Amino acid sequence: MPSDRIVCIVGPTACHKTECSILLAERTGGEIVSADSVQVYEGMDIGSAKPTPEEQSRAPHHMIGCVPIGTPDFSVSQYRAMASDAIHGVLQRNHVPIIVGGSGLYVNALTFPLGFAVPKDEQARNRMEALYEGDPAAAYEKLAAIDPETAGRLHPNDKKRIVRALEVFECSGKPLSAYGNDFSNQQNNRPPFEPLMIGLTMDRAALYHRIGLRVDAMLKNGLVAEAEAIYRKGYDRALPAMQSIGYRQLFSYFDGSGTLDEAVETIKQDTRRFAKRQLTWFKRDKRIQWHDVTDFSAVREGLLGELVCSAQAWMKGTNRT
Repeated sequence: MPSDRIVCIVGPTACHKTECSILLAERTGGEIVSADSVQVYEGMDIGSAKPTPEEQSRAPHHMIGCVPIGTPDFSVSQYRAMASDAIHGVLQRNHVPIIVGGSGLYVNALTFPLGFAVPKDEQARNRMEALYEGDPAAAYEKLAAIDPETAGRLHPNDKKRIVRALEVFECSGKPLSAYGNDFSNQQNNRPPFEPLMIGLTMDRAALYHRIGLRVDAMLKNGLVAEAEAIYRKGYDRALPAMQSIGYRQLFSYFDGSGTLDEAVETIKQDTRRFAKRQLTWFKRDKRIQWHDVTDFSAVREGLLGELVCSAQAWMKGTNRT
């Protein structure tokens, strides 16, 4: 098989990506490489919807639980390096690399010729940190005015990325989005891998309903206890891992801000907003072949049969779409 081809399954959260990827791996002899920015962290299992031990036993998984929560800055470039090593290992075993996740930056880092060459300036960063510390809402509004594209994909509480985006504009006069969201597109270079891009989507109302059910299932499975165990370790709240949906809202509850019911409702609301941002991100990628999984049980076998044929042909080098 070609040495640089991969299969990517992308789409919004709660859209059957995990189930679909495992079934595809079982039927093609594939191995799964996660492209999820929260699943990479150790101990953040329930809230990140990591594949369960039983699910992981059905196919080899990579890039899951491989980064300590206390890591101060796990970057997209670090992800690309680690994931690339995992993918090359899968290819060397003559297995199908199946990249699965909803973190668009991670997927793009593997499938576009991107260089990490965005300007940095410590003094500018310090000024922007002071701005955010003084008035987070004003910092977010400033970002929305100068770089609405980047602001649209960030939560107002995402201090690290808001400060970074403001720093880039402060020291270069150009919005972060002009660089390709923390990296630049090297048009004359080849991408690390040639992807077959598969997108899963569903009716918006059905997706939002499914998100609500999944959050309820997480709570039943012990999300509050998992989040409290992390909370009691006293990690710096500015850490990227600590900004994750499902945990951030519960940390505020543990601080005494609001009730548990209010925290749960905020988790559901923020997850719906996140899914909307994911859809906006991926819909811009014209390489993606979209499949509606609103009624997954009805389309499952037909979809899997189609994906198996497409993936096998792609990895043999007999097609490009």
